Amino acid sequence: MKQHVSLIIEAAWVFPVIPRNTLLADYAAVIDADEIIDICPIAEVEGKYQASETIRLGKHVLMPGLINLHAHAAMTLMRGLADGLALAPWLQDHIWPAEAKLVSSEFVYDGTVLAAAEMLSGGVTTYNDMYFYPKAAAEASIKMGLRANLGLVVIEFPTQYATDAGDYIKKGLDARDHLRHEPLITFSFAPHAPYTVSDETFQRIGTLANQVDISVHTHLHETKKEIIDSEENFGLRPLARLANLDVLGPSVTFAHCVHLEEAEMQLLAEQGCSIAHCPSSNLKLASGIAPITQAIKYHVNVGLGTDGAASNNRQDMFTEMRLAALLAKANSGDATAVPAQQAVEMATINGAKALGLDDKIGSIEKGKLADLIAVRFFDLEMQPCFDPISHLVYVAGREHVSHVWVAGELHYHQPTDGAAVYSGIEPRELSDIVTKWESKVSEFK
Repeated sequence: MKQHVSLIIEAAWVFPVIPRNTLLADYAAVIDADEIIDICPIAEVEGKYQASETIRLGKHVLMPGLINLHAHAAMTLMRGLADGLALAPWLQDHIWPAEAKLVSSEFVYDGTVLAAAEMLSGGVTTYNDMYFYPKAAAEASIKMGLRANLGLVVIEFPTQYATDAGDYIKKGLDARDHLRHEPLITFSFAPHAPYTVSDETFQRIGTLANQVDISVHTHLHETKKEIIDSEENFGLRPLARLANLDVLGPSVTFAHCVHLEEAEMQLLAEQGCSIAHCPSSNLKLASGIAPITQAIKYHVNVGLGTDGAASNNRQDMFTEMRLAALLAKANSGDATAVPAQQAVEMATINGAKALGLDDKIGSIEKGKLADLIAVRFFDLEMQPCFDPISHLVYVAGREHVSHVWVAGELHYHQPTDGAAVYSGIEPRELSDIVTKWESKVSEFK
């Protein structure tokens, strides 16, 4: 007797990511409810399963959903604000003043909806956020069907959201308690950066993170100035300072890590920390090029992030994969550095590992959640194709994403003969969000 299942997705190729360097031709993923229960040849599917729905993708790659390991989703409403500046003046003279006046629960909800639509259309199924009003961000993510690890932001100075570090922590924990049973939502503490968070607050966050069993997500070694200032103010480089405060560990993700010394890479590897590599943002803000090839040689877990749309200006993980691979080659002088397989791993299973979710997402394996995307290969610019995995990194763009499933539910698809379709919102509503905020934000450009 055939087993009844929810969904069967047949594809020209299934790229599971795990095992490595595996590409399955004419295979199908079999899904029941939110779980992948089988990956088998298309020829065997009909004899084993009866599905409520079967989707046949004859010229597509089916692969795990992409994981954006460092984002500030609501800042999509600030896309392109104050271009052409280094990090410090960009933050101090434009972004922080704009946030002081504009950021609210409504701003975060609208900005996160807009960001979620952009990420879904580019194949992102999970993002690791760092911003204010996590309840609003959660509401927007759930509406759009996007998986989110929400950073509970902590800084020392007051904002519209909270008054001091203790207030940030309290509000963050309240949000976590309120949303802890939402299947699409997980949490981390997100102390903004060593230059905005005190020793006392970092120590408190380290203790609380262990007590409530959530991860930590912060910026680190993004600019040379950050390191110089730390040496002047604390007598230590930022990573050494955090090590002394006992903040490091396998549940810690550091965004950027542009300026690392060899001993620091060794330390990150020994402690099991992860890096969220954000190549586009680091280039645009002239922060530098992170030494990712060296970090990988020390076995540091490296994922990929877009950073916020205000400093990128795209939440486009296909661009980040391609740029990470190309920069690694140019920076190391080694054409074999970060091959296509590894670039995709950085955008999938490595991100899942950093979030402590690699037993659930990041690869196409039996028992994992059905967070999947399909990438079409029939467009002219995708032809000819001798190596589909290489094409995913060096040829494909987010415009080639045709379907996005999160937990087995189709939340985005791009028909060949029509406009993009989202499960959570109409395109007109997205345009309304932009119109609502555009003139308000433009005052700070």
